[in-house]
Amino acid sequence: MMNNLIVFPIIIPAITAIILICIGKKPILKRIVAFCGTLITLFITLFQFIQVFNHGTMVLTLGNWKIPYSIVLVSDMLSALLVLTTTLITVIMIYYSYQSIGIERETYYYYTSVMFMLTGLNGAFTTGDIFNLFVFFEVFLISSYVMMIIGGTKIQLQESIKYILVNVTSSAFFVLAIGMLYSVIGSLNMADMSHKIHGIQHQSIIVICAILFIFVFATKAGMFPLYFWLPGAYYAPPIPVLALFGALLTKVGVYALYRTYSLFFSQTGVIVHNILLILALLTIIFGCIGALAYHDMKKIIIYNIMIAIGVIIVGLVLFTKDATIGGIYYLIHDMIIKASLFMLIGIIMKITHETDIRKLGGLIKDYPLLGVTYFIAALSLAGIPPLSGFYGKYFIVKAAMQEGYIISAIVILLSSLVVLYSVITIFLHVFFGTGQTYVKPAINKMMFAAVTMTVIAILFGVMSESLYPVIEKAALSIHSPETYVKALGVK
Repeated sequence: MMNNLIVFPIIIPAITAIILICIGKKPILKRIVAFCGTLITLFITLFQFIQVFNHGTMVLTLGNWKIPYSIVLVSDMLSALLVLTTTLITVIMIYYSYQSIGIERETYYYYTSVMFMLTGLNGAFTTGDIFNLFVFFEVFLISSYVMMIIGGTKIQLQESIKYILVNVTSSAFFVLAIGMLYSVIGSLNMADMSHKIHGIQHQSIIVICAILFIFVFATKAGMFPLYFWLPGAYYAPPIPVLALFGALLTKVGVYALYRTYSLFFSQTGVIVHNILLILALLTIIFGCIGALAYHDMKKIIIYNIMIAIGVIIVGLVLFTKDATIGGIYYLIHDMIIKASLFMLIGIIMKITHETDIRKLGGLIKDYPLLGVTYFIAALSLAGIPPLSGFYGKYFIVKAAMQEGYIISAIVILLSSLVVLYSVITIFLHVFFGTGQTYVKPAINKMMFAAVTMTVIAILFGVMSESLYPVIEKAALSIHSPETYVKALGVK
């Protein structure tokens, strides 16, 4: 019976979304329903997380079909951790939206889209079937299209065209890659595919599939050279939407790379390995260039998304125990801290109606809590110990040094300096310098949400040693994928 829990983080947000559609134009009621639905989902995901930690991987086979013919949901430690983090961020972001998204968007389909997006995200993290991974990708992408254009401003409509075209194209290649794998393996169950894939005589087709999957997931994650859509597309929507996109959507592409690489492509040879490593390092470098090139707060943090993606993927490429532990530490850290920073940037914008840091100054006098919270979040993003960004980078750099990837380690360390410089530049310009007079808007709910998220980030750093067993278990199914395969009973 406990295994039935796996499906609830998927169906409860979907049911909540349907209820929100039926409510009509009642924004206050929609707030309550969306928050309560997500809060119930959070309690279930927390209970599921505890069960997985104590008793191991949970598997739900829908119907009475056997693997590989059945549709399977799998909650191992990595999936449970990501579902819990995603739901927690969504709960806090819904509360943050009360004072930030605008009553017009709340009246229509904002909360409905958030719920469907949560459905797709939790489904993508939980499915054990490669085709259903595609299906859940489409669920949250369609929701993101609505969130992208809701409000109908000129910049939203302009950037949404590019965003939709890029994602539709990459989804087409996703289907193509799945079809090619199925043609040579004869299965869509990821554990069963992993078991059979190394027995394929012609490994060249597997290498081609690996490159296609890298293309697809690198596009979703915003990696070089497929990141061209990301800065403009993420800049266009309102801050709550940007925060959800930056904290969650790119991370699904990263998760998909981790899962498919470990199960299917880790033994395909140097071609796939080198392609992924080069793309990861170039993603870090171009993210650093973007973070240094702009004076716009939103764009600086958006380019910091790219830097984090590159660092996490380096952890995957190294594929040792320490590297995958570091990658997962940094993945969870980045989800939390990006949500926190975008929330804080949103509050600054609410106060000043400005994003150019050269035109701002003096906020520390009237908003000391905002300044202190931003400063702590900035240090955490940069990886200053003992805050949350330190531990992931420590394990990845340690693994890179041990495996002889000195250049990769140097790039990651230098990127930390760039990250620190970029976010502290925002801090100095916005909170110090020439003081200005601003009309004081209502930001109490936004501040509560942002401070809560930053406190969670602090706790994730301070308690990293205590959380090590959790992260170690989460990394096990990546660097030792046979444990994932055995959990599903594939022999």
